[in-house]
Amino acid sequence: MLSTVFSVQSLLAGMGVLLAGSGLLATLLGLRAAEEGFSDGTIGLVMSAFYVGYVLGTLTIPAIIRRVGHIRTFAALAAISSAAAILHGLWVEPWFWMLLRLINGVTLLGLYMVIESWINEKVTTHRGQVFGIYMMVSLFAYGAGQFLIGIYGPMEVSTFAIVGLLFSLGLVPIALTRVSQPPPMETTRLPLTELFRLAPTGVIGAAMSGVITGTVYGMAAVYANRIGLPDTQVATFVAAIIVGGGLLQWPIGRLSDGRDRRYVLIVISAIGGAFSVLLALQDWFPGWTLFALALVFGGFSFSLYAISVAQTNDRLSSDQVLEGTRGLLMVNGAGSAVGPMVSGLAMGWFGAAGFPLFVLAALGTMILLVFWRILIDAPVPDDERGDYVFTHRTSAAGLELDPRTTDEESESPPTNEHVSDAAPPIYETDPAWEDYEGPPGAIDDPDNTSRLSDLRSPGRPGDA
Repeated sequence: MLSTVFSVQSLLAGMGVLLAGSGLLATLLGLRAAEEGFSDGTIGLVMSAFYVGYVLGTLTIPAIIRRVGHIRTFAALAAISSAAAILHGLWVEPWFWMLLRLINGVTLLGLYMVIESWINEKVTTHRGQVFGIYMMVSLFAYGAGQFLIGIYGPMEVSTFAIVGLLFSLGLVPIALTRVSQPPPMETTRLPLTELFRLAPTGVIGAAMSGVITGTVYGMAAVYANRIGLPDTQVATFVAAIIVGGGLLQWPIGRLSDGRDRRYVLIVISAIGGAFSVLLALQDWFPGWTLFALALVFGGFSFSLYAISVAQTNDRLSSDQVLEGTRGLLMVNGAGSAVGPMVSGLAMGWFGAAGFPLFVLAALGTMILLVFWRILIDAPVPDDERGDYVFTHRTSAAGLELDPRTTDEESESPPTNEHVSDAAPPIYETDPAWEDYEGPPGAIDDPDNTSRLSDLRSPGRPGDA
């Protein structure tokens, strides 16, 4: 397994640097917007634009890759990403930032998609372990990027230059990879209406977890700034939420194995809601206790998506898993676009407490909707429940690393085919014998002709 991870270490390193830059930019924009006097509703709109771009990228980037290839797509998106990051610091206007965030959502989704395609191309064994390592690298790199805000602070254009620098440096190991160009990406072929019919709780969980994580990524820094934390502690607060999601997701997910995951979703939402209430009462928890609350809050809030994916996969057949998970990715991105926008309005009405109160409302809605489905739908039979896999939102290419979409598909027999109908093996002939027609007179002998045809190399059925 170590040799497999070592073979993609440059790709993982490049992805980590890109995500560190992305994490820094999200926190930087929240702090700078607050310092510039943007209203919370305006900040929410700016942050939502990124996830609108994310959804647009999911729809459009595969077509661009099919048209011009991975390499050209990668080069174009890389240049745009770095330029957009620096432009944020050169012109501080809400509408301009909104446009840049939308562009940034499209380009970063495309970069992730290309990188993950390359990882898919190179990893042929131990895909489950590599997938888990990739998820951990992604979360911790995003969290580590928060602390770079303390170098120059949010008011300096130099901090935006650091983001552009990280985006550029992250591209180097990927651009120099020797892995061959991956096959073109495909868009989802399982309609969302059909996906909801097959796995309604999973779709609900993916949407509501998107609302919550989008709110956290977009507005947590603004909340921390509003309650009076200095810039370095704002970075610590946001990093604690993200690291909590990485540390607690796996044990929480493993507890869901062998159980009706719908009840697990309700319990997790209830605990996350309790910690949302505690964050709303943050005056009672000074110092390090606030960061401990943030860590546990992130652990429960960030676990919802992975368990929703597991619940969905429990209800899908093996040939539907990949397309169904791609559909969940789209639903999650749409929820993420809604979260910052509505939570920004809530913070405008209720102050800083609007952030945890909105998350509480989203978790409460999740509980009610899942309980509604429990009353209507039968549980998944015990023998049809799969294993939990550590995951969070990624691109459509990254989903193919998920062992549930690779192992199951490779083990399932082709539809409408039987072993007895399989084509015989194809043997290659020696070129020196291609023109050999047998001993003299054999071609004129019907009996010899039939025997000669039996000795020739068999071809595919229907070959002339």
